[in-house]
Amino acid sequence: MNTQQENMEERLWDFIDGLSSPDEKLAVSALISANLEWQRKYKELLNVHQLMGSAELDAPSMRFTLNVMEEISRLQVAPATKTYINKNIIRSIGIFFLTMITGFLVYCLGQFKWSGHSSSTLVPQYNIDVDKLNLGKVLNSAYANVFVLVTVVLGLMLLDMYLQRKKQQAIASRKAA
Repeated sequence: MNTQQENMEERLWDFIDGLSSPDEKLAVSALISANLEWQRKYKELLNVHQLMGSAELDAPSMRFTLNVMEEISRLQVAPATKTYINKNIIRSIGIFFLTMITGFLVYCLGQFKWSGHSSSTLVPQYNIDVDKLNLGKVLNSAYANVFVLVTVVLGLMLLDMYLQRKKQQAIASRKAA
């Protein structure tokens, strides 16, 4: 729309609503009687104004909120988390990580050189010199790095599989609804 037509519509709406000044009313009524385009637009806007005035807005019933809530309660509500989270997947992920951590600890403890003195007592006593424990040797070895790398990659793969399955279940539930 160009500005001239917008100006025409604005002036006509002011004229129809009675917001125009007396001089403006005279000018607009002269334009309506003289110009065919103004007459056509005036009739169109007058019809719109009459339609808007004749339309009655219905107020919602007093029980509207209660009716809506009753309809919602009839529908199937989303299930609780217990029903759509597979506990076996969570347990398997937990067991996987516990196994990896235990394996890593066993590997680290196996790399230490334990020195102990045998004695005649039933309980052996180990003399561990903490200063001689070289954690850098164990943690910087290629085996430890490969072990940590494999653990992280497998953990991320399990997480990805879990999230993909959850996404597919969400898509399937949307299609079913």
